[in-house]
Amino acid sequence: MPVYLIATLDTKGDEAEFVRSRLVALGVPTVLMDAGCLGTSSVAPGIPRDAVFEAAGAALADVQAANDRGRAVTLAATGAANIVRATYDHGDLSGVIAIGGSAGTTIGTTAMRALPLGVPKLCVSTVAAGNMRPYVGGKDVMTMYSVVDIAGLNRISRTVLDQAARAMAGMVALPKAPAVSTDRPLVAATMFGVTTPCVQHARGILEAAGYEVLVFHATGSGGEAMESLIADGLIAGVLDITTTELADELVGGVLTAGPTRLTAAGKRGVPQVISVGALDMVNFGPPETVPTQFRDRLLYRHNPTITLMRTTVAENRALGEEIGRKAAAATGPTAILLPKQGVSAIDKTGQPFNDPSSRDALFAGIRSSRGSVAVTELNNHINDADFAAACAQRLLVMLAKSQGGPSLRVPPATNFSDHSQ
Repeated sequence: MPVYLIATLDTKGDEAEFVRSRLVALGVPTVLMDAGCLGTSSVAPGIPRDAVFEAAGAALADVQAANDRGRAVTLAATGAANIVRATYDHGDLSGVIAIGGSAGTTIGTTAMRALPLGVPKLCVSTVAAGNMRPYVGGKDVMTMYSVVDIAGLNRISRTVLDQAARAMAGMVALPKAPAVSTDRPLVAATMFGVTTPCVQHARGILEAAGYEVLVFHATGSGGEAMESLIADGLIAGVLDITTTELADELVGGVLTAGPTRLTAAGKRGVPQVISVGALDMVNFGPPETVPTQFRDRLLYRHNPTITLMRTTVAENRALGEEIGRKAAAATGPTAILLPKQGVSAIDKTGQPFNDPSSRDALFAGIRSSRGSVAVTELNNHINDADFAAACAQRLLVMLAKSQGGPSLRVPPATNFSDHSQ
């Protein structure tokens, strides 16, 4: 199966041809896709640019006439993604490599993100030394910094592009690691430092029951990665203890996972237990990076590089309503468990973010919008072992009832001081 090489041949033709020739010399069949728009190139692609724009529902002549570079890049990215995904689905693609500046990187990595985990993805980019999260998202996209601009072949660019070709050749040609024999279904869980005891205890219960638990650090990219794997159909159940990324999205923190967080499991009908871990906080960098409008808010220095800001009553109400709406829209088994004594390690009696009124607003927002989804409030702190056990046990019951769920022993339920719905 061939590797697909994506480049804008009107500006990166010689460099793309160099990469293609190196891949072919290494024994890797290669299909060159031209994602350019305005200029011309003497390099002949396997997939011409008009086919790329057609795959995005546009005519090349119309795009050229509009002379709108931003729209052209967006359409080229969409078309490239549609082509590589369709080719992969037909079993005729082994990997994707791309080269370019910001536009070429956008086009190439958009196509890569359309592919599932495990398909080799490599982008040689002039912007790879900066923030690559918008390009990588939650996928296993590898990036290589071009060092010099991709504007002609020279001793530096040849070295970098040759390394990229050899890396791709190795990924697609060398034997894969032996598969680990396991039939354990996968459960995704979300964790933050301030919810670690809860997730670790729940993880132990789930693993003892026969599941493999993937823990995602709720730092924005972690939530994106989890949602992506759920959407790809790899996850049997979700223990979404730590939904803190929703707060960063709402208020403007640095660890948002975007507006689609907490939606993939619902869309696929995957059993999910949802809680409210770390919704007491919004994340910023060092204190001097906190936006001016938040300087008078309650701030907590988590470490030298992370400053936490306490969410307000109004913000908590809005977050609760969002969680309730997203849970109510789920097509599969869904439950919400709420810890009445605090939602993080610093939201409890004697800790700086302890605020019962904010918790009350959060819970009220959930109750107002959750539809028919079961909501259970427990008289525990989120990091209490009893609360963790309750979350894990609820998910195990859901999994055992769902189609394909293993017939596994579910630990006996724990007695709680308060069980309300």
